[in-house]
Amino acid sequence: MNVPVRYLPAPKVAPPLDPQFRPAILAVRAFEAEASEPVTLALEQADGSVFHRTLRVLPGSHPDAAVANAFFVERLARFLLWAWGGWRIHVAGPESVAAALRRHYADDATGRFDSEIIGRRIYDHPIEVVSVASPADLPAPRATSAPLGRHLDGCRIGFDLGGSDRKVAAVRDGVCVFSEETVWDPYFQQDPQYHFDGVMDSLRKAAAHLPRVDAIGGSAAGVYVNNRVKVASLFRGVSPEAFESRVKDLFLELRRAWNGIPFDVVNDGEVTALAGSMALGQNAVLGVAMGTSTAAGFVTPEGGITTWLNELAFVPVDYHPAAPRDEWSGEFGCGVQYFSQQAVGRLLAPAGIETPAGLGLPEKLKHVQALMAAGDSRAAAIYQSIGVFLGYALAHWAEFYAVRQVLVLGRVMTGRGGDLILEKAREVLDAEFPELSGRLFFQVPDEKDKRHGQAIAAASLPSLA
Repeated sequence: MNVPVRYLPAPKVAPPLDPQFRPAILAVRAFEAEASEPVTLALEQADGSVFHRTLRVLPGSHPDAAVANAFFVERLARFLLWAWGGWRIHVAGPESVAAALRRHYADDATGRFDSEIIGRRIYDHPIEVVSVASPADLPAPRATSAPLGRHLDGCRIGFDLGGSDRKVAAVRDGVCVFSEETVWDPYFQQDPQYHFDGVMDSLRKAAAHLPRVDAIGGSAAGVYVNNRVKVASLFRGVSPEAFESRVKDLFLELRRAWNGIPFDVVNDGEVTALAGSMALGQNAVLGVAMGTSTAAGFVTPEGGITTWLNELAFVPVDYHPAAPRDEWSGEFGCGVQYFSQQAVGRLLAPAGIETPAGLGLPEKLKHVQALMAAGDSRAAAIYQSIGVFLGYALAHWAEFYAVRQVLVLGRVMTGRGGDLILEKAREVLDAEFPELSGRLFFQVPDEKDKRHGQAIAAASLPSLA
């Protein structure tokens, strides 16, 4: 879709290694500066929760209306689907806008992906677009929140499952007595037994450091409901049949193996935010973990979590049509290509850094970290670019999240490179968004918490009551 270039302004602070980067926040502002007609989207979830968002679009008589309106409404809808969640999208606005969105989910490969994963797999319905006459006809907003974790009594194990490693921590009355990181390769394993055995191995190692195990909590990329796996990239190599027969109840099977003790598994982004909130003693925390992929979670100003998905790996942060594409969904400009080991990997060539053929992403990151430690300017340019991406993305995310504290964790943040990312993000906020810069605070955990904070926070998930 060839959106007019005037709606894709260049940023004041350019990422050194990605000159075509066109931040979502600047594109939306440029578009709405010309737009005048409101369109409100209401996303409905299976439990009846409803969330509203309004965007101004061009009047139908405008020569760019057909292309630009469809582009910007679809980008907004994708953000809302992956950040907030829902399966039915009510559209109050021109019928042409609703029709274009409806065609996207029916005809475009990326739209069909969203309909399958977000719609069918998570909410048990394909995505449905409903046109209404006016905002008064939209379902009323309805949201719920709930407390998460913060239980520190007893002997607990926490684990965090990433795409390149799994982490585990043994916690006794709130004190971590053991933690370990183990390399593994779950993405393309066809046999779910690989995943089961890997988690069991980590749990047994942690249990050896405790007199008993009272509870187990875990975090992993994906969507989990009552400990059942709805959708998760960790199991992308498993056939649909094996997913149904084994993966969906994998964590229930693990619980049985531990004699039915309290056992809770939630999205890794939620645990990232929980870790930040617990460490800071504050709420309104957006946690972002830069690992193999990008995980995010949000603790509300009241200290709870919402029914939102917070899958910021899949939300658009770069509106340039030639932006890099996510390997799973095929979508362009999504967060995973900007805030993860994948981001580091794709920036190697522009930085002029060569690595051996076949080297995995974790090893590529270690190579860049070693160069950074040695003062290599090419490695610094990678971290500076990620910092620019983060600054503009935070300004965009802050339009949807009532965030005051930002906690950034994960392997990419390890070492001096992580500091450089935050320094560059702050430069962006100061230069382009001073009103936000004054009320948004970065929190930097120590090196151990950057790597293992999620596993420790995960241990607090189950209640012993």
